[in-house]
Amino acid sequence: MLRSGRIIYTNDLPIYTAFDEGAVRYPGALVADVPSNLNAMLLDGKLDMSPVSAFHWAKHADELALLPHLCIGSRDEVWSVVCVSRKPLAELDGATIAVTRESASGRNLLRVLLERRYGVKATFVDSSDPFSVAANGQPALLIGDRAIDAQQTFTPAHVHDLGKYWHAWTNLDMVFAVWAVRRDVLARHAGEVQAALDALVAAQRWGTAHMDRVVATAQATLPREAGYYAAYYETLNFSLDAAARAGLARYTEELYALGAIPSLPSVEPEVLLVAG
Repeated sequence: MLRSGRIIYTNDLPIYTAFDEGAVRYPGALVADVPSNLNAMLLDGKLDMSPVSAFHWAKHADELALLPHLCIGSRDEVWSVVCVSRKPLAELDGATIAVTRESASGRNLLRVLLERRYGVKATFVDSSDPFSVAANGQPALLIGDRAIDAQQTFTPAHVHDLGKYWHAWTNLDMVFAVWAVRRDVLARHAGEVQAALDALVAAQRWGTAHMDRVVATAQATLPREAGYYAAYYETLNFSLDAAARAGLARYTEELYALGAIPSLPSVEPEVLLVAG
């Protein structure tokens, strides 16, 4: 039985609600955690496959095979990856930015935007509570549900949506998370990997067809104003299609230019396990 990761935020519910409600059976064990922990667990062999940050996959593509069909990304704004700053990003040269320990893709996207788009350098400091840092008026990177909280708490002009900044600069999608499998696991258990991916794709299709159930689950998990989750899920993209892969390719190119990853990986899924 494959040990598989699951992101603990509400942004995974359009895929995983089908499993929670028993509409689709997942043929393995699911382990829920924040993205940075899932990254480490997959690399350490404590998980066999998982959603992981796009940055983590790109950095370790020699060990982690990119799976087709699924991602968590945005066509434009994303809402749940933000830098809270009273100054525009272009004016953060020399600033100290508190960054959540839960993120790898968001952290490195912020670095790409600062250094590659604006030519400024900031110092990133890990924080267990970047929301409090932001509340005290200092720059901070937030992801997931705390980023959504920031949107609803701080002055809108001070909440910088990194997906929106990326799209404005590149006119491309941004991919924050992909599904990957350890190459050694794939070599030994290709059939189980295929079954797990089949289930994930079926669950994502169920979620699209039953968005009212997904929204109800999100609302029960973390209540927000009426209509919020329906609008939020419209901003997200869960398909690793051609547009998403083009954005992922550009992101890896920018990471490579910064020296953040050792080589440029192919963004074409290496193992096409699911037809259509």
